[in-house]
Amino acid sequence: MYAVVGCNRCGNLWLLRDPRASETARCSRCEKTHRTAKLKRFFESEDRDAAREARAALLAKKRGDGAAFAEVDHVADLDRAVEDAGIDDREYLEASGLDADAVFDAGARAGGDAGSTRSREEIVRDAVGEAAEPTEEGIVAYATEHGVPAEAARDLLERLTRRGELSESQGRYRTL
Repeated sequence: MYAVVGCNRCGNLWLLRDPRASETARCSRCEKTHRTAKLKRFFESEDRDAAREARAALLAKKRGDGAAFAEVDHVADLDRAVEDAGIDDREYLEASGLDADAVFDAGARAGGDAGSTRSREEIVRDAVGEAAEPTEEGIVAYATEHGVPAEAARDLLERLTRRGELSESQGRYRTL
């Protein structure tokens, strides 16, 4: 069960997974602790994508962009479209007149991650599950070891939390 809930202090909306499983929930923006039983539930669903879609629609309406939101595809389709946008490393290198295989081989010899297909977002998600400490510092350290700049890792961590894909409680992150 997923619920779209809102903070009565700052107006933040987020996804809460299984609202009955925990007594309290913390707002990811202002960090106010709420009793889950008293949180206003704007939408509830068994389907996580449906809850994400409802949250996105509520945020668009809140910002006065409800009409524009109604014209776009489902949020999950937009995520896939963003992932598919642009060109991959091989196409870029070859369009630049470089031998992609030679570049990837050189990266492998140097111990780098050239040719990796993991995006920065995937690396940050992996960091949440694999970091010794799933705190911001631990996640950023893991991500920087895997080629993601520290500031980009922090931005992605914040973005994933806002989208309801990660949860932060008392400085520790977990995947939803």
